[in-house]
Amino acid sequence: MASRITTLSLLAANVVIPVAILIFASGFFPYKPFLSGLAQYEALQQYGASPEAPFNKVIFMVVDALRSDFVYGESSGFGFTQSLISNGAALPFTAHATSPTITMPRIKAITTGSIPSFLDVILNFAESDTTSTLATQDTWLAQMKAKDTGKLVMYGDDTWLKLFPETFDRADGTSSFFVSDFTEVDNNVTRHIPDELKNDDWNTMVLHYLGLDHIGHKTGPRGPNMIPKQHEMDGIVSQLYDAMTTKEHLQSTLLVLLGDHGMNDAGNHGGSAPGETSPALVFISPKLKSVGRGLESPAPFKEDFQYYYTVEQSDIAPTLGALLGFPIPRNNLGAFIPHFLPFWSSKSDKIQILLRNAKQILSVVTATFSSFEMTGPSSKCDNLSDSVEELACQWRGIIQSLPGPDNEFLNTENWLYSVGKWLTKAQELMSSTASNYDMPKLVTGQSAATAALSLAALAAGPTVANAVRETSPIIGISLLYGIMMFASSYVEEEQHFWYWATTAWLMLLWLKCNRKKELINARLLAISSIAILIAMRLARRWNQTGQKFAGEPDIARTFFSEHRLVMWSLVGLTYLWNLQCLAARAFPRFPQIAAGAIATSLATAALTFKLAFTNEDSPELMAGIAKSMADSEYGVSLVARARIAFYAIGIGLLYTVISGFGPTKKPNTTMRTIHDLLTLFLITQSRATNIPLLLIFEIQFYLLNSMDLNLIETTTTSLLLQYMSFFAFGGSNAISSIDLSSAYNGVSGYNVLAVGILTFVSNWTGPIYWTSATNLMLLRLSKSGQKNLLSQHLSLLTVFVTSSLVFVMAACTLLRTHLFIWTVFSPKYLYSMAWSLGQHLVINMGFGSLLYWLGKQYA
Repeated sequence: MASRITTLSLLAANVVIPVAILIFASGFFPYKPFLSGLAQYEALQQYGASPEAPFNKVIFMVVDALRSDFVYGESSGFGFTQSLISNGAALPFTAHATSPTITMPRIKAITTGSIPSFLDVILNFAESDTTSTLATQDTWLAQMKAKDTGKLVMYGDDTWLKLFPETFDRADGTSSFFVSDFTEVDNNVTRHIPDELKNDDWNTMVLHYLGLDHIGHKTGPRGPNMIPKQHEMDGIVSQLYDAMTTKEHLQSTLLVLLGDHGMNDAGNHGGSAPGETSPALVFISPKLKSVGRGLESPAPFKEDFQYYYTVEQSDIAPTLGALLGFPIPRNNLGAFIPHFLPFWSSKSDKIQILLRNAKQILSVVTATFSSFEMTGPSSKCDNLSDSVEELACQWRGIIQSLPGPDNEFLNTENWLYSVGKWLTKAQELMSSTASNYDMPKLVTGQSAATAALSLAALAAGPTVANAVRETSPIIGISLLYGIMMFASSYVEEEQHFWYWATTAWLMLLWLKCNRKKELINARLLAISSIAILIAMRLARRWNQTGQKFAGEPDIARTFFSEHRLVMWSLVGLTYLWNLQCLAARAFPRFPQIAAGAIATSLATAALTFKLAFTNEDSPELMAGIAKSMADSEYGVSLVARARIAFYAIGIGLLYTVISGFGPTKKPNTTMRTIHDLLTLFLITQSRATNIPLLLIFEIQFYLLNSMDLNLIETTTTSLLLQYMSFFAFGGSNAISSIDLSSAYNGVSGYNVLAVGILTFVSNWTGPIYWTSATNLMLLRLSKSGQKNLLSQHLSLLTVFVTSSLVFVMAACTLLRTHLFIWTVFSPKYLYSMAWSLGQHLVINMGFGSLLYWLGKQYA
C-alpha cells in the first residue's frame, strides 16, 4: 500500500510540473496586445501643411550582429562607410538594443518602435510560428505600403516574411538557422541588388544579411572570416551608394545600414553584455552633407562599444516617419533623432515633427497609466516623487509654452529642447515599466509548483526517512541551489556552483569508499579517485561560460585552435574508444569479424560526417590527416552524410533492442550496446571541439561504476554530473549560449520537430549521456535484489526539480521589478522550463524509465 502511494505521488508530482510551468509562464510572459490600425496624421492647422519629406525611398540594410566597432573601429573592414562618415555623407550612431538581443524581437522593436515581449525569445526559435506576425500592427513598413508610392521588396532573413506576411511584393527569404553557411546565405541576397537598383517601382527595399552573424557564432568576433565578411558588406554599401549618386530615380533614397543586435566576445548574443546591446546604425545619403558635418573615422576604441551618438533602436521608427513622410506607428515608444532636424529650415516644421512624436507617445503613456493627469500645475515638476506625475507636470508645461504663429515662434529652440527631454523621459519610463504581470497566475503557478514539491517529498519520504544521513547531500544541494536563485550574479555564474559541488561530492565519495577496503583494493581506489578528479578538472576548463569569463582562454576555443593535431588526436581516440566498445560487445549473434566490421562501418559513417561537417563549418580547425580525409571526400552532401550516420545508428539500435529479447539474453551486453550507440549519436551531435569531453565522461563512468555506489549515492552523482556536464559543454543561463550549429544535421528544410529535437540534444548532450550511464548503474544495483530502485531514484530527482522550480518562480516574482529581471531572471526561468520539461520529464522520467524497463526485461 505504501509503495502504491509513493508511486502515485511521484506520477502526480510530474503531472503537475508542466501545469505549474505553463500557468506561471502565461502570467510572467504575457503576450502584450498592440493597437490595430494605421496611425493618421493629426491636423495641426496652426502650423500649416505637414513637413515635406526629404526622401521618398529607403534601402534598409540589416547586417545581422553588426556590432558598433565592426563599422566604426580602427580594425574595421568598412573602409568605404568610414569615408562617408568622414565627408559627412553618413551619420553614425550606436543603437541600444534591449534584451533579448535576438533577431525577431529586435526587428519588432525596429519596425514598430515598441518594446517586444520576452515571449518572443521562444517564438524566435519556432520558425513555423505565425502568432508573432505584425500583419495587423502599425509599423513603418505598413505606413510605406499605405503611401502607395511604390512596391516593397525584401531579400534575406525569412523572419521578415513571417513577421510581415503578404507585405512584400517581391521577396526571397533565407532561413537564419543554417549557421554553418557564411557565403551562400549572403550571395542569395546580393544577387538581387543589381536588378532592383534598375527598377523604379519600389519605395522600400529590405536587405537582411546573415553571414556575419554566422561567422560570429562559429569563430567569434575575431575569427579569420570576420574582416573579409566586413569588406564584403562594405562593398554592398559602396554599390548602393554609387547607384544613389548616379541613377536619377534614386536621388532621394535613404540608405540605412544597421545591425539588429551585436555579439559578445564568444560570438553569441541574446543577453545584455555591452557588445550584444550595441549594434551600429548609419544613415547614408549624399543629402546628409547639407545638414551635417564630417566626423572622425575610424573612431578611437571604446570598451563599452558606445561610438558617436547613442540612441534607442525604437528611435528608428519615428525618425524614418519624418524623413520619409508618414505618420509615426501607433505603438511607438521611440523619439525622433534630433540630429536630422536641420533638414527642415522652417520652425513650424520642426515644431510639428516633435509635437506629433510627443502626442503619439502621450497616447501610449495615458493608456498605460490611469494616474496620468492632463490638468494641474506645470511648474516645480522636479519636486514630485512619482515619475508619472512628474511626466504629466512637464507635459502641461510643454503645452502651455507651445510656440505659435502669433509670436512668430519665439523661444522655439528652448521648446524643442524641452520636448526632446520629455520624449526621452517618457521613453525611459515606458521602457522601465514592469510588464503587465498577471499576479493571480503567478501565485497559481507557484502554488502548483509547491504542490508538486509536496507530492515529490511524499514520494521520496520513505527513502529519506530510511537514510537521512545519506540523503542530506542532495537535500542540501537543493536548498543551496534554491537560495542562489535570488542573486543575479550567482545565476549568471551558476556553473561554479556545480563545478565545486561536484568536486566536493567526488572527494566525499572517495573518503566513503576508502573505508570499504575489504571490498575494493585501496590503492586501486585511490588511483581511480584521482583520475576522476583530474577528469573533473579538465571538464571545468573545457569551455569558459557564464557572463564574467565568457570569451576567456579555455581548452575548446583557445588551446585547440593553437593545437589542432592534439584536438583531432583526442577526437580520434574518442571514436576508437566507442568503436572498441561496440566491436567487443555489440551484435553478439554475428561472428566476431562481422560484428567488428559492422561497428567499424557505424564509426566510419559518423566520423566521415563529422570531418566533412567541421571542414565546412569550421575549416580553421582542420589539420593533418583529418584535413586530408575531409578534402578527399567529395560528392556527398552534408545532409546525406548525416542521414547515413543517423540511419546506421538507428538500425543498429533497433537490431540491438529486438535481439535482446532472443532466447540467449545478455542484459549487460544489450544495455551497454544501447548506451554505446547513444554515445555515438551524441558524439555526432557535438561540436568537434567538445567530442573529447564524452571520452572524459566515459572514463569517469567506468571508474564510478567500479566504486560500488549505493542508490542514493548514484542518484546524487547523476544529478551533479548532469548539471556539471551541461556547463562543461559551454551551456549557461544566457540565451546567447544556445548552440544551433548541429540543429540541421540531416535536415534539408525546417521541420519543427526534427530541428527541436536535434537542438535540444546538441545542447543537453552531457545530461543525456549521464542519464544513460545512470541507468546502467541502476541496473547493476538491481542485481542485488533491491526493489523500487527506479522509483526511489526518480523521486529524489523530482524533489530537486520541483524545489528548484519553486525557488526560481519565487525569485522571478519577488524580483519582478529588479533591474536584471529581463536579462538574468527571465532567461533563467526559460532554462528552468527546458530542464524541467526536457531533461527531467522527457529524458530522466521518460527515456531513463524506458531504458531501465528494457534492462529489466532482458534480465
